[in-house]
Amino acid sequence: MYAYEELTAAERQLWDAYPTGRTVDFRTGGAEDDPEHGGGWGEERTVRAAVVAGLLLGVIPAEPGHVPALRVAGARISGALELDGAEIGHEMRFEGCSFEEGVGLAGAGTRTVSIKGCRLPGLDLTTARVEGRLSLRRTVVNGELQLLNARLTGELILTDAVLSRPDGWALLAGGLVMEGALFCRRTTVHGGVRLLGAQLPGGLHMEGARLHHPGGVALLGDHAVVRSLALSKGFTAEGTVSLRDAQITDQVSFDGAVLLGNGTALDCARMQAGVLAFTPAEAPSGLVNLEDARVTAVHDREGAWPETLRLQGFTYGSLHESGEHQASSVERRAAWIRRHPGYAAQPYEQLAAWYRQIGHDDDARRVLLDKQRHRRRTLGLPARLWGHLLEATVGYGYRPWRAGLWLAALVALGSAVFATHTPKATEPGQVPPFNAFVYTLDLLIPIGGLGQRTSWYWEGGTAAWLSYALIAAGWILTTAVLAGITRTLNRS
Repeated sequence: MYAYEELTAAERQLWDAYPTGRTVDFRTGGAEDDPEHGGGWGEERTVRAAVVAGLLLGVIPAEPGHVPALRVAGARISGALELDGAEIGHEMRFEGCSFEEGVGLAGAGTRTVSIKGCRLPGLDLTTARVEGRLSLRRTVVNGELQLLNARLTGELILTDAVLSRPDGWALLAGGLVMEGALFCRRTTVHGGVRLLGAQLPGGLHMEGARLHHPGGVALLGDHAVVRSLALSKGFTAEGTVSLRDAQITDQVSFDGAVLLGNGTALDCARMQAGVLAFTPAEAPSGLVNLEDARVTAVHDREGAWPETLRLQGFTYGSLHESGEHQASSVERRAAWIRRHPGYAAQPYEQLAAWYRQIGHDDDARRVLLDKQRHRRRTLGLPARLWGHLLEATVGYGYRPWRAGLWLAALVALGSAVFATHTPKATEPGQVPPFNAFVYTLDLLIPIGGLGQRTSWYWEGGTAAWLSYALIAAGWILTTAVLAGITRTLNRS
Protein backbone atom coordinates (compact mmCIF):
# COMPACT_ATOMS: atom_id res chain seq x y z
CA MET A 1 0.00 0.00 0.00
CA TYR A 2 1.21 3.51 -0.77
CA ALA A 3 1.97 6.13 1.87
CA TYR A 4 -0.01 9.35 1.72
CA GLU A 5 3.03 11.21 0.39
CA GLU A 6 3.21 8.78 -2.55
CA LEU A 7 -0.32 9.48 -3.69
CA THR A 8 -1.19 11.69 -6.64
CA ALA A 9 -3.42 14.72 -6.22
CA ALA A 10 -6.42 12.78 -7.52
CA GLU A 11 -5.73 9.89 -5.16
CA ARG A 12 -5.41 12.23 -2.19
CA GLN A 13 -8.85 13.68 -2.94
CA LEU A 14 -10.34 10.21 -2.83
CA TRP A 15 -8.33 9.31 0.28
CA ASP A 16 -9.54 12.40 2.14
CA ALA A 17 -13.16 11.90 1.10
CA TYR A 18 -13.42 8.22 2.03
CA PRO A 19 -13.77 8.51 5.86
CA THR A 20 -16.91 10.67 5.49
CA GLY A 21 -18.33 8.97 2.39
CA ARG A 22 -18.12 12.15 0.31
CA THR A 23 -18.28 11.82 -3.50
CA VAL A 24 -15.21 12.83 -5.49
CA ASP A 25 -16.18 13.95 -8.99
CA PHE A 26 -13.47 14.39 -11.64
CA ARG A 27 -15.86 15.12 -14.50
CA THR A 28 -15.52 18.35 -16.45
CA GLY A 29 -18.96 18.44 -18.04
CA GLY A 30 -17.72 17.97 -21.59
CA ALA A 31 -17.86 15.21 -24.19
CA GLU A 32 -14.54 13.88 -22.93
CA ASP A 33 -16.31 12.58 -19.82
CA ASP A 34 -17.57 9.59 -21.80
CA PRO A 35 -15.81 6.55 -20.25
CA GLU A 36 -15.19 5.30 -23.78
CA HIS A 37 -12.44 7.92 -23.92
CA GLY A 38 -11.10 6.96 -20.48
CA GLY A 39 -7.83 5.69 -21.89
CA GLY A 40 -6.92 9.29 -22.71
CA TRP A 41 -7.63 10.74 -19.29
CA GLY A 42 -4.55 12.14 -17.60
CA GLU A 43 -3.09 11.87 -14.11
CA GLU A 44 -5.46 14.54 -12.83
CA ARG A 45 -8.32 12.01 -12.95
CA THR A 46 -6.44 8.71 -12.64
CA VAL A 47 -6.55 6.58 -9.49
CA ARG A 48 -4.50 3.43 -9.08
CA ALA A 49 -6.49 0.28 -8.28
CA ALA A 50 -4.21 -0.45 -5.32
CA VAL A 51 -5.28 2.81 -3.68
CA VAL A 52 -8.95 1.95 -4.15
CA ALA A 53 -8.34 -1.52 -2.70
CA GLY A 54 -6.53 -0.08 0.31
CA LEU A 55 -9.39 2.26 1.12
CA LEU A 56 -12.01 -0.48 0.79
CA LEU A 57 -9.97 -2.73 3.08
CA GLY A 58 -9.96 -0.10 5.82
CA VAL A 59 -6.46 1.34 5.62
CA ILE A 60 -7.76 4.52 7.26
CA PRO A 61 -10.34 4.70 10.06
CA ALA A 62 -13.74 6.28 9.83
CA GLU A 63 -14.34 9.74 11.25
CA PRO A 64 -16.68 9.89 14.25
CA GLY A 65 -20.27 10.53 13.26
CA HIS A 66 -19.74 9.46 9.63
CA VAL A 67 -20.10 6.27 7.62
CA PRO A 68 -17.14 5.64 5.31
CA ALA A 69 -17.83 4.91 1.66
CA LEU A 70 -15.93 4.99 -1.60
CA ARG A 71 -17.80 7.23 -4.02
CA VAL A 72 -16.03 8.42 -7.13
CA ALA A 73 -17.16 9.78 -10.50
CA GLY A 74 -15.31 10.31 -13.76
CA ALA A 75 -12.11 8.54 -12.70
CA ARG A 76 -9.78 6.28 -14.60
CA ILE A 77 -8.95 3.22 -12.49
CA SER A 78 -5.54 1.97 -13.56
CA GLY A 79 -4.38 -1.56 -12.86
CA ALA A 80 -6.36 -4.54 -11.65
CA LEU A 81 -8.75 -4.06 -8.74
CA GLU A 82 -8.29 -7.40 -6.96
CA LEU A 83 -10.44 -7.89 -3.89
CA ASP A 84 -10.99 -11.64 -4.03
CA GLY A 85 -11.94 -13.00 -0.61
CA ALA A 86 -11.98 -9.55 0.97
CA GLU A 87 -14.43 -8.41 3.65
CA ILE A 88 -15.62 -4.95 2.71
CA GLY A 89 -17.80 -3.23 5.27
CA HIS A 90 -18.87 -0.18 3.33
CA GLU A 91 -20.50 0.84 0.08
CA MET A 92 -18.54 1.39 -3.12
CA ARG A 93 -19.92 3.55 -5.90
CA PHE A 94 -18.33 4.27 -9.28
CA GLU A 95 -20.07 6.56 -11.76
CA GLY A 96 -18.82 7.36 -15.25
CA CYS A 97 -15.51 5.66 -14.54
CA SER A 98 -13.20 3.78 -16.89
CA PHE A 99 -11.46 0.63 -15.65
CA GLU A 100 -8.28 -0.48 -17.36
CA GLU A 101 -8.66 -4.06 -16.13
CA GLY A 102 -11.35 -6.25 -14.69
CA VAL A 103 -12.62 -6.11 -11.11
CA GLY A 104 -12.19 -9.22 -8.93
CA LEU A 105 -14.54 -9.76 -6.00
CA ALA A 106 -14.66 -13.55 -6.06
CA GLY A 107 -15.53 -14.94 -2.65
CA ALA A 108 -15.69 -11.44 -1.19
CA GLY A 109 -18.23 -10.11 1.27
CA THR A 110 -19.36 -6.58 0.59
CA ARG A 111 -22.13 -4.05 0.91
CA THR A 112 -23.89 -2.31 -1.96
CA VAL A 113 -21.85 -2.11 -5.16
CA SER A 114 -22.85 0.51 -7.73
CA ILE A 115 -20.97 0.77 -11.02
CA LYS A 116 -23.06 3.21 -13.02
CA GLY A 117 -22.34 4.39 -16.54
CA CYS A 118 -18.84 2.90 -16.48
CA ARG A 119 -16.69 0.79 -18.79
CA LEU A 120 -14.80 -2.23 -17.53
CA PRO A 121 -13.27 -5.36 -19.05
CA GLY A 122 -15.02 -7.76 -16.66
CA LEU A 123 -16.38 -8.28 -13.18
CA ASP A 124 -15.97 -11.44 -11.13
CA LEU A 125 -18.33 -11.93 -8.18
CA THR A 126 -18.15 -15.72 -8.08
CA THR A 127 -19.43 -16.96 -4.67
CA ALA A 128 -19.46 -13.35 -3.43
CA ARG A 129 -21.90 -12.13 -0.76
CA VAL A 130 -23.44 -8.73 -1.36
CA GLU A 131 -25.37 -7.26 1.55
CA GLY A 132 -27.38 -4.85 -0.54
CA ARG A 133 -27.77 -3.97 -4.19
CA LEU A 134 -25.48 -4.68 -7.15
CA SER A 135 -26.06 -2.11 -9.88
CA LEU A 136 -24.41 -1.84 -13.29
CA ARG A 137 -26.93 0.53 -14.81
CA ARG A 138 -25.75 1.92 -18.20
CA THR A 139 -22.39 0.19 -17.78
CA VAL A 140 -20.49 -1.45 -20.64
CA VAL A 141 -18.81 -4.73 -19.67
CA ASN A 142 -16.47 -5.98 -22.38
CA GLY A 143 -15.95 -9.40 -20.88
CA GLU A 144 -17.60 -11.80 -18.49
CA LEU A 145 -19.87 -10.72 -15.70
CA GLN A 146 -19.53 -13.66 -13.31
CA LEU A 147 -22.00 -14.28 -10.49
CA LEU A 148 -21.65 -18.03 -10.10
CA ASN A 149 -23.20 -19.11 -6.78
CA ALA A 150 -23.22 -15.51 -5.57
CA ARG A 151 -25.61 -14.32 -2.84
CA LEU A 152 -27.39 -10.95 -2.98
CA THR A 153 -29.76 -9.60 -0.35
CA GLY A 154 -30.91 -6.82 -2.67
CA GLU A 155 -31.48 -6.29 -6.37
CA LEU A 156 -29.25 -6.89 -9.37
CA ILE A 157 -29.70 -4.00 -11.80
CA LEU A 158 -28.39 -4.30 -15.34
CA THR A 159 -30.86 -1.87 -16.88
CA ASP A 160 -29.53 -0.15 -20.05
CA ALA A 161 -26.22 -1.97 -19.66
CA VAL A 162 -24.18 -3.58 -22.44
CA LEU A 163 -22.59 -6.97 -21.80
CA SER A 164 -20.29 -8.22 -24.51
CA ARG A 165 -18.65 -11.61 -24.84
CA PRO A 166 -19.85 -12.82 -28.26
CA ASP A 167 -18.02 -16.15 -28.14
CA GLY A 168 -19.44 -17.33 -24.80
CA TRP A 169 -21.45 -16.40 -21.72
CA ALA A 170 -21.60 -12.66 -21.20
CA LEU A 171 -23.48 -13.15 -17.91
CA LEU A 172 -22.51 -16.28 -16.01
CA ALA A 173 -24.82 -16.55 -12.98
CA GLY A 174 -25.58 -20.21 -12.44
CA GLY A 175 -26.64 -20.87 -8.85
CA LEU A 176 -27.20 -17.18 -8.14
CA VAL A 177 -29.36 -16.69 -5.04
CA MET A 178 -31.10 -13.37 -4.52
CA GLU A 179 -33.69 -11.88 -2.23
CA GLY A 180 -34.56 -9.11 -4.67
CA ALA A 181 -35.26 -8.92 -8.39
CA LEU A 182 -33.01 -9.05 -11.43
CA PHE A 183 -33.60 -6.11 -13.78
CA CYS A 184 -32.27 -6.32 -17.33
CA ARG A 185 -34.57 -3.79 -18.95
CA ARG A 186 -33.27 -2.56 -22.32
CA THR A 187 -30.02 -4.42 -21.70
CA THR A 188 -27.97 -5.38 -24.74
CA VAL A 189 -26.07 -8.65 -24.52
CA HIS A 190 -23.60 -9.90 -27.11
CA GLY A 191 -23.26 -13.50 -26.00
CA GLY A 192 -25.34 -15.71 -23.74
CA VAL A 193 -27.02 -15.19 -20.37
CA ARG A 194 -26.65 -18.23 -18.11
CA LEU A 195 -28.97 -18.42 -15.10
CA LEU A 196 -28.90 -22.18 -14.55
CA GLY A 197 -30.56 -22.98 -11.22
CA ALA A 198 -30.74 -19.32 -10.18
CA GLN A 199 -33.18 -18.35 -7.43
CA LEU A 200 -34.88 -15.04 -8.17
CA PRO A 201 -37.81 -14.53 -5.80
CA GLY A 202 -38.17 -10.93 -6.93
CA GLY A 203 -38.53 -11.94 -10.58
CA LEU A 204 -36.51 -11.56 -13.78
CA HIS A 205 -37.43 -8.43 -15.73
CA MET A 206 -36.02 -8.28 -19.27
CA GLU A 207 -38.45 -5.92 -20.96
CA GLY A 208 -36.86 -4.50 -24.10
CA ALA A 209 -33.64 -6.47 -23.65
CA ARG A 210 -31.76 -7.62 -26.76
CA LEU A 211 -29.74 -10.83 -26.61
CA HIS A 212 -27.46 -11.63 -29.55
CA HIS A 213 -26.10 -15.17 -29.57
CA PRO A 214 -27.07 -16.60 -32.98
CA GLY A 215 -26.57 -20.32 -33.29
CA GLY A 216 -26.32 -20.72 -29.50
CA VAL A 217 -28.35 -20.28 -26.34
CA ALA A 218 -29.26 -16.66 -25.76
CA LEU A 219 -30.89 -17.21 -22.35
CA LEU A 220 -30.37 -20.34 -20.26
CA GLY A 221 -32.78 -20.43 -17.33
CA ASP A 222 -33.02 -24.19 -16.84
CA HIS A 223 -33.99 -25.24 -13.29
CA ALA A 224 -34.32 -21.59 -12.26
CA VAL A 225 -36.82 -20.68 -9.54
CA VAL A 226 -38.38 -17.33 -10.40
CA ARG A 227 -41.38 -15.44 -9.10
CA SER A 228 -42.21 -13.87 -12.47
CA LEU A 229 -40.45 -13.73 -15.82
CA ALA A 230 -40.99 -10.78 -18.17
CA LEU A 231 -39.48 -11.40 -21.62
CA SER A 232 -41.69 -8.77 -23.17
CA LYS A 233 -42.11 -5.28 -24.63
CA GLY A 234 -39.62 -5.74 -27.43
CA PHE A 235 -37.48 -8.41 -25.80
CA THR A 236 -35.43 -9.93 -28.63
CA ALA A 237 -33.41 -13.14 -28.54
CA GLU A 238 -31.19 -14.18 -31.43
CA GLY A 239 -30.59 -17.69 -30.18
CA THR A 240 -32.50 -20.21 -28.09
CA VAL A 241 -34.36 -19.24 -24.94
CA SER A 242 -34.22 -22.29 -22.67
CA LEU A 243 -36.41 -22.61 -19.57
CA ARG A 244 -36.32 -26.37 -19.10
CA ASP A 245 -37.50 -27.46 -15.64
CA ALA A 246 -37.85 -23.82 -14.56
CA GLN A 247 -40.34 -23.02 -11.80
CA ILE A 248 -42.14 -19.72 -12.26
CA THR A 249 -44.58 -18.97 -9.47
CA ASP A 250 -46.52 -16.21 -11.15
CA GLN A 251 -46.46 -15.24 -14.83
CA VAL A 252 -44.06 -15.80 -17.70
CA SER A 253 -44.75 -13.22 -20.38
CA PHE A 254 -43.62 -13.10 -24.01
CA ASP A 255 -45.91 -10.18 -24.86
CA GLY A 256 -44.35 -8.29 -27.78
CA ALA A 257 -41.24 -10.49 -27.78
CA VAL A 258 -39.20 -11.50 -30.84
CA LEU A 259 -37.75 -15.02 -30.72
CA LEU A 260 -35.26 -15.65 -33.52
CA GLY A 261 -33.65 -18.93 -32.51
CA ASN A 262 -32.55 -21.29 -35.27
CA GLY A 263 -33.88 -24.80 -34.78
CA THR A 264 -35.39 -24.30 -31.33
CA ALA A 265 -36.52 -20.78 -30.50
CA LEU A 266 -38.05 -21.55 -27.09
CA ASP A 267 -37.58 -24.64 -24.94
CA CYS A 268 -39.94 -24.86 -21.96
CA ALA A 269 -39.90 -28.63 -21.46
CA ARG A 270 -41.11 -29.57 -17.96
CA MET A 271 -41.48 -25.91 -17.00
CA GLN A 272 -43.98 -25.13 -14.25
CA ALA A 273 -45.60 -21.71 -14.29
CA GLY A 274 -48.69 -19.79 -13.35
CA VAL A 275 -49.83 -17.86 -16.42
CA LEU A 276 -48.11 -18.35 -19.77
CA ALA A 277 -48.72 -15.15 -21.75
CA PHE A 278 -47.60 -16.05 -25.26
CA THR A 279 -48.38 -13.05 -27.44
CA PRO A 280 -45.08 -12.29 -29.20
CA ALA A 281 -44.74 -9.55 -31.78
CA GLU A 282 -44.46 -12.27 -34.43
CA ALA A 283 -44.42 -16.04 -34.53
CA PRO A 284 -41.03 -17.44 -33.43
CA SER A 285 -38.68 -18.39 -36.24
CA GLY A 286 -37.97 -21.81 -34.76
CA LEU A 287 -39.62 -24.60 -32.80
CA VAL A 288 -41.35 -24.01 -29.44
CA ASN A 289 -41.11 -26.93 -27.03
CA LEU A 290 -43.76 -27.23 -24.29
CA GLU A 291 -43.45 -30.97 -23.67
CA ASP A 292 -44.48 -31.97 -20.14
CA ALA A 293 -44.80 -28.31 -19.09
CA ARG A 294 -47.55 -27.40 -16.63
CA VAL A 295 -49.24 -24.00 -16.40
CA THR A 296 -52.34 -22.67 -14.73
CA ALA A 297 -53.50 -20.68 -17.76
CA VAL A 298 -52.45 -19.90 -21.33
CA HIS A 299 -53.04 -16.47 -22.84
CA ASP A 300 -52.28 -16.37 -26.56
CA ARG A 301 -53.62 -15.05 -29.83
CA GLU A 302 -54.03 -16.23 -33.38
CA GLY A 303 -50.74 -16.23 -35.29
CA ALA A 304 -48.58 -16.35 -32.16
CA TRP A 305 -47.27 -19.91 -32.56
CA PRO A 306 -44.62 -21.22 -34.98
CA GLU A 307 -45.15 -23.94 -37.55
CA THR A 308 -43.67 -26.59 -35.26
CA LEU A 309 -44.86 -26.85 -31.67
CA ARG A 310 -44.17 -29.74 -29.30
CA LEU A 311 -47.16 -30.28 -27.01
CA GLN A 312 -46.86 -33.87 -25.78
CA GLY A 313 -47.55 -33.84 -22.03
CA PHE A 314 -48.35 -30.11 -21.90
CA THR A 315 -51.12 -29.47 -19.36
CA TYR A 316 -53.01 -26.28 -18.56
CA GLY A 317 -55.97 -25.21 -16.48
CA SER A 318 -57.52 -22.77 -18.92
CA LEU A 319 -57.10 -21.21 -22.37
CA HIS A 320 -57.66 -17.56 -23.22
CA GLU A 321 -57.28 -15.92 -26.60
CA SER A 322 -56.82 -12.19 -27.13
CA GLY A 323 -57.40 -10.13 -30.23
CA GLU A 324 -60.34 -10.09 -32.61
CA HIS A 325 -61.32 -13.71 -31.92
CA GLN A 326 -61.48 -13.67 -28.14
CA ALA A 327 -63.78 -16.69 -28.11
CA SER A 328 -61.37 -19.20 -29.57
CA SER A 329 -62.93 -21.61 -32.05
CA VAL A 330 -62.38 -25.32 -31.79
CA GLU A 331 -61.03 -25.39 -35.36
CA ARG A 332 -58.19 -23.04 -34.48
CA ARG A 333 -57.36 -24.96 -31.33
CA ALA A 334 -57.32 -28.26 -33.20
CA ALA A 335 -55.03 -26.70 -35.81
CA TRP A 336 -52.83 -25.52 -32.92
CA ILE A 337 -52.45 -29.12 -31.79
CA ARG A 338 -51.66 -30.32 -35.30
CA ARG A 339 -48.50 -28.21 -35.20
CA HIS A 340 -47.08 -30.96 -33.00
CA PRO A 341 -44.86 -33.16 -35.22
CA GLY A 342 -46.38 -36.59 -35.72
CA TYR A 343 -49.36 -37.98 -33.87
CA ALA A 344 -49.79 -37.65 -30.10
CA ALA A 345 -53.03 -38.39 -28.28
CA GLN A 346 -52.42 -36.43 -25.09
CA PRO A 347 -52.68 -32.89 -26.55
CA TYR A 348 -56.11 -33.76 -27.97
CA GLU A 349 -57.23 -35.29 -24.68
CA GLN A 350 -56.03 -32.21 -22.78
CA LEU A 351 -57.90 -29.85 -25.10
CA ALA A 352 -61.06 -31.96 -24.93
CA ALA A 353 -60.84 -31.96 -21.12
CA TRP A 354 -60.67 -28.16 -21.19
CA TYR A 355 -63.80 -27.92 -23.35
CA ARG A 356 -65.64 -30.33 -21.07
CA GLN A 357 -64.54 -28.29 -18.07
CA ILE A 358 -66.21 -25.16 -19.45
CA GLY A 359 -69.31 -27.06 -20.49
CA HIS A 360 -68.62 -27.25 -24.24
CA ASP A 361 -69.20 -30.98 -24.61
CA ASP A 362 -69.87 -30.81 -28.33
CA ASP A 363 -66.55 -29.03 -28.90
CA ALA A 364 -64.84 -31.71 -26.80
CA ARG A 365 -66.30 -34.40 -29.07
CA ARG A 366 -65.15 -32.50 -32.14
CA VAL A 367 -61.60 -32.41 -30.76
CA LEU A 368 -61.64 -36.14 -30.04
CA LEU A 369 -63.00 -36.80 -33.54
CA ASP A 370 -60.13 -34.75 -34.96
CA LYS A 371 -57.78 -36.86 -32.85
CA GLN A 372 -59.06 -40.02 -34.53
CA ARG A 373 -58.68 -38.46 -37.97
CA HIS A 374 -55.08 -37.53 -37.18
CA ARG A 375 -54.36 -41.00 -35.82
CA ARG A 376 -55.91 -42.61 -38.90
CA ARG A 377 -53.24 -41.04 -41.12
CA THR A 378 -50.57 -43.00 -39.23
CA LEU A 379 -52.22 -46.43 -39.80
CA GLY A 380 -51.96 -49.01 -42.55
CA LEU A 381 -54.41 -49.18 -45.45
CA PRO A 382 -56.90 -51.69 -43.92
CA ALA A 383 -57.05 -49.75 -40.65
CA ARG A 384 -57.45 -46.48 -42.53
CA LEU A 385 -60.37 -47.92 -44.51
CA TRP A 386 -62.01 -49.17 -41.33
CA GLY A 387 -61.45 -45.74 -39.80
CA HIS A 388 -63.16 -44.04 -42.72
CA LEU A 389 -66.09 -46.41 -42.28
CA LEU A 390 -66.31 -45.69 -38.56
CA GLU A 391 -66.31 -41.96 -39.20
CA ALA A 392 -68.93 -42.18 -41.95
CA THR A 393 -71.29 -44.32 -39.89
CA VAL A 394 -70.93 -43.19 -36.28
CA GLY A 395 -68.22 -40.52 -36.24
CA TYR A 396 -65.93 -42.85 -34.24
CA GLY A 397 -68.66 -43.02 -31.61
CA TYR A 398 -68.76 -39.24 -31.12
CA ARG A 399 -71.53 -38.82 -33.74
CA PRO A 400 -73.84 -41.80 -33.05
CA TRP A 401 -76.79 -40.03 -34.69
CA ARG A 402 -75.15 -40.71 -38.05
CA ALA A 403 -76.08 -44.38 -37.65
CA GLY A 404 -79.71 -43.31 -37.28
CA LEU A 405 -79.50 -41.33 -40.52
CA TRP A 406 -78.03 -44.31 -42.35
CA LEU A 407 -80.72 -46.57 -40.90
CA ALA A 408 -83.50 -44.17 -41.94
CA ALA A 409 -82.10 -43.86 -45.46
CA LEU A 410 -81.78 -47.63 -45.90
CA VAL A 411 -85.29 -48.24 -44.51
CA ALA A 412 -86.73 -45.69 -46.94
CA LEU A 413 -84.84 -47.24 -49.86
CA GLY A 414 -85.87 -50.80 -48.99
CA SER A 415 -89.48 -49.86 -48.34
CA ALA A 416 -89.73 -48.07 -51.68
CA VAL A 417 -88.19 -50.92 -53.69
CA PHE A 418 -89.93 -53.80 -51.96
CA ALA A 419 -93.33 -52.09 -52.17
CA THR A 420 -93.20 -52.41 -55.99
CA HIS A 421 -92.27 -56.12 -56.01
CA THR A 422 -94.04 -59.26 -54.82
CA PRO A 423 -91.94 -61.84 -52.92
CA LYS A 424 -92.65 -65.56 -52.53
CA ALA A 425 -94.01 -66.96 -49.27
CA THR A 426 -91.95 -69.72 -47.69
CA GLU A 427 -95.15 -71.45 -46.55
CA PRO A 428 -98.13 -70.14 -48.51
CA GLY A 429 -101.14 -69.44 -46.36
CA GLN A 430 -99.20 -69.83 -43.14
CA VAL A 431 -97.11 -66.63 -43.02
CA PRO A 432 -98.05 -63.07 -42.01
CA PRO A 433 -98.94 -60.61 -44.74
CA PHE A 434 -95.95 -59.01 -46.50
CA ASN A 435 -95.09 -55.51 -45.23
CA ALA A 436 -92.27 -53.72 -47.12
CA PHE A 437 -91.35 -51.45 -44.19
CA VAL A 438 -91.25 -54.23 -41.56
CA TYR A 439 -89.46 -56.54 -44.01
CA THR A 440 -86.72 -53.92 -44.55
CA LEU A 441 -86.26 -53.45 -40.80
CA ASP A 442 -86.07 -57.23 -40.38
CA LEU A 443 -83.22 -57.39 -42.91
CA LEU A 444 -81.29 -54.61 -41.16
CA ILE A 445 -81.53 -56.18 -37.69
CA PRO A 446 -78.74 -58.81 -37.46
CA ILE A 447 -79.98 -60.49 -34.29
CA GLY A 448 -83.52 -61.61 -33.57
CA GLY A 449 -86.19 -60.82 -36.15
CA LEU A 450 -89.64 -59.51 -36.87
CA GLY A 451 -90.89 -62.63 -38.69
CA GLN A 452 -90.82 -61.12 -42.18
CA ARG A 453 -87.38 -62.21 -43.39
CA THR A 454 -88.04 -65.91 -42.64
CA SER A 455 -91.53 -65.81 -44.17
CA TRP A 456 -90.79 -64.27 -47.55
CA TYR A 457 -88.04 -64.65 -50.15
CA TRP A 458 -87.12 -63.44 -53.65
CA GLU A 459 -86.40 -65.41 -56.76
CA GLY A 460 -83.51 -63.26 -58.06
CA GLY A 461 -83.69 -59.78 -59.54
CA THR A 462 -83.07 -56.37 -58.07
CA ALA A 463 -85.09 -56.99 -54.92
CA ALA A 464 -83.06 -60.12 -54.08
CA TRP A 465 -79.74 -58.33 -54.43
CA LEU A 466 -81.02 -55.39 -52.40
CA SER A 467 -82.08 -57.74 -49.60
CA TYR A 468 -78.55 -59.20 -49.45
CA ALA A 469 -77.09 -55.68 -49.42
CA LEU A 470 -79.38 -54.63 -46.58
CA ILE A 471 -78.37 -57.65 -44.50
CA ALA A 472 -74.69 -56.77 -45.02
CA ALA A 473 -75.38 -53.10 -44.22
CA GLY A 474 -77.14 -54.12 -41.03
CA TRP A 475 -74.10 -56.07 -39.84
CA ILE A 476 -71.73 -53.23 -40.78
CA LEU A 477 -73.85 -50.63 -38.98
CA THR A 478 -74.18 -52.78 -35.88
CA THR A 479 -70.42 -53.51 -35.78
CA ALA A 480 -69.58 -49.83 -36.30
CA VAL A 481 -71.97 -48.73 -33.56
CA LEU A 482 -70.54 -51.26 -31.10
CA ALA A 483 -66.94 -50.32 -32.03
CA GLY A 484 -67.73 -46.62 -31.68
CA ILE A 485 -69.41 -47.07 -28.31
CA THR A 486 -66.48 -49.18 -27.05
CA ARG A 487 -63.98 -46.57 -28.30
CA THR A 488 -65.88 -43.79 -26.58
CA LEU A 489 -66.13 -45.65 -23.30
CA ASN A 490 -62.43 -46.55 -23.39
CA ARG A 491 -61.47 -42.97 -24.48
CA SER A 492 -58.81 -44.36 -26.74
